[in-house]
Amino acid sequence: MSLVGVLALALALDAASLEEARDHQDRAALTRMVQQLSAAAQRNANDATAHFQAALAGSYLAEVAIEQKDKLASRNAAEAAIPEAQRAVDLKPGVSEYYRVLGMLCGQAVPGSNILMAMKWGKCAQEAIDKAIELDPKSAMAYLGRGVGSYYLPSSFGGGPEAAIRDFEKAIQLNARLPEAYVWLGIALRKEHRNAEARKALEKAIQLNPRRVWAKEQLSKTPAS
Repeated sequence: MSLVGVLALALALDAASLEEARDHQDRAALTRMVQQLSAAAQRNANDATAHFQAALAGSYLAEVAIEQKDKLASRNAAEAAIPEAQRAVDLKPGVSEYYRVLGMLCGQAVPGSNILMAMKWGKCAQEAIDKAIELDPKSAMAYLGRGVGSYYLPSSFGGGPEAAIRDFEKAIQLNARLPEAYVWLGIALRKEHRNAEARKALEKAIQLNPRRVWAKEQLSKTPAS
């Protein structure tokens, strides 16, 4: 196998390990991986991929903290990882996925922040996700990220569940096997009291990824009708 192939395999294994820890809500494992990947990024200051991997790990750690209603831990994890994502963007500004993760991290830093910092991170999240879509209009993950932001953004500012549902449906149109899009679609549909449709979306998410603890929790709290 070529060096390029070896590196690609290593990245794939890292991503799979991160997703598995996220799926099981294993914050201890995610914390260890954040530390390891952050150290690797510091050793390779000009390697955009190394910084991206560290940022992605931080985003997963923040995501699980939010799922477990630990806003302070989410903010801390996100704020620690934002410089990694920004470094990846600075090194390779043409990569949509780098902007997407930067946007997700900025959004994850909002809970637990004061009003001024929440406004700063909210602006960062919107701008980064919009840039991700501009760079790759066919990125299902970018539309998923925008939908998550819209879900939390008040409708008076252009957000709300209806706007989020449109983005989640767009993500599914682009990648019908993206479990996270179905999870968030289910959550947004439930917010609109469309419980039967919400359950169907969440069941699809679990079918695609049976490991995802959070999806099962969301299904269990969704009424049948």
